[in-house]
Amino acid sequence: MISRKEFLRRRQALMEQMEPESIAIIPSARDRLRNRDVEYPFRQDSDFFYLTGFDEPDAVAVLIPGREHGEYVLFCRERHREQEIWNGYRAGQEGAIKQFDADDAFPIADLDEILPGLIEGKSRVYYAMGRNPEFDRRVMEWVNTIRAKVRSGAVPPGEFFVLDHLLHEMRLFKSKAEIAVMERAAEISAGAHVRAMQSCRPGMYEYQLEAEYLHEFTRAGSRLPAYSSIVGGGANACILHYRENNAELKDGDLVLVDAGCELAYYASDITRTFPVNGRFSAEQRAIYDLVLEAQYAAIKAVKPGNHWNHPHEAAVKVIARGLVKLGLLNGDVDTLIKEESYRPFFMHRTGHWLGMDVHDVGDYKIGGEWRVLEAGMVLTVEPGIYIALDNEDVEARWRGIGVRIEDDVLVTGRGHKVLTSGVPKEASEIEALMASAKNIAHNQRC
Repeated sequence: MISRKEFLRRRQALMEQMEPESIAIIPSARDRLRNRDVEYPFRQDSDFFYLTGFDEPDAVAVLIPGREHGEYVLFCRERHREQEIWNGYRAGQEGAIKQFDADDAFPIADLDEILPGLIEGKSRVYYAMGRNPEFDRRVMEWVNTIRAKVRSGAVPPGEFFVLDHLLHEMRLFKSKAEIAVMERAAEISAGAHVRAMQSCRPGMYEYQLEAEYLHEFTRAGSRLPAYSSIVGGGANACILHYRENNAELKDGDLVLVDAGCELAYYASDITRTFPVNGRFSAEQRAIYDLVLEAQYAAIKAVKPGNHWNHPHEAAVKVIARGLVKLGLLNGDVDTLIKEESYRPFFMHRTGHWLGMDVHDVGDYKIGGEWRVLEAGMVLTVEPGIYIALDNEDVEARWRGIGVRIEDDVLVTGRGHKVLTSGVPKEASEIEALMASAKNIAHNQRC
């Protein structure tokens, strides 16, 4: 996993980019109420965890380059025996220093008293203004407290700088340790997709198939999915962010599953589409093979020197050409692409950054131009074709077919590496896998 040395390296790298006489303030996530006295499972803020490795709520990390008494200050909850009996152990100030390498640690209850003194005299405050309105107000209260003492010689900060600009650029480039974690997350998720293909039967419900994923995630060491799983059978596959997962899986339909686990704060993200009964129909196979061809073309375009939009352009070209060949679009391919006539069938981008967040941080454009791909970046490649049930511009035999195929791809020095190759995606491989699982189940019953 990520070592203490790497967290230290990250803090140092950020401080090296900060202006002299500046301060960075990074609040943690807080517990969130689900209903009445039940809270959602706690998940630390990604930026906060990236810099600290500290996995408790109600904490604030402060970085002060050049500070004589230590550059890294952590405010966190105090040890509290009764609270720890009910809700689990706390590191406390001693643990913040010994286990998480803070130079100084103070109780979070003392934040309003101590932090204005740390801000005073600094020329610039690095802070993610606008993400947490409640904490924004507190920051401004601290600054106003300093301003109120100007006649006494206090010096308020002269400017605020959006911390995301520096921190998210750092997060975009993955270290060897991060890549190793993401490879393991991808391996777990791939295993879950294989398990689901082997388990899928007509008459199951979408949530029962989802349970196969959740079981495999947990069995293999992941405690939670990286996002809410999408399990869409039949026409539900044409709803891009389908969440209900409560319909019956019917014989003759496809099922689209977009599911990936989170491991040690790093996400995986895989989509596979497969036949509920284990065999593609002719129309399903035609759409599936077209999407797969588009994905191969897009993945091939993932390499250093190409820009972010190259994979999308490659996928669009294949899909537009294929839709014309199938008779779902009519006209000159280049004109159809220029006029975006393919969008009723393929309406989303071909991918996104992947890392600690499933839709990870990082700019897609710099100076108005698509950014160039570089080694260490990780992105998804996920073209799709979705033919709605009410699309009367196509023959009825095509309607209700939705296909997406998604893999996680690392940009390497010489090209790319598909992290999620452990789950089959050739139609013949999927059919063979599902057939073998049925044979095993039949033999066991006999």
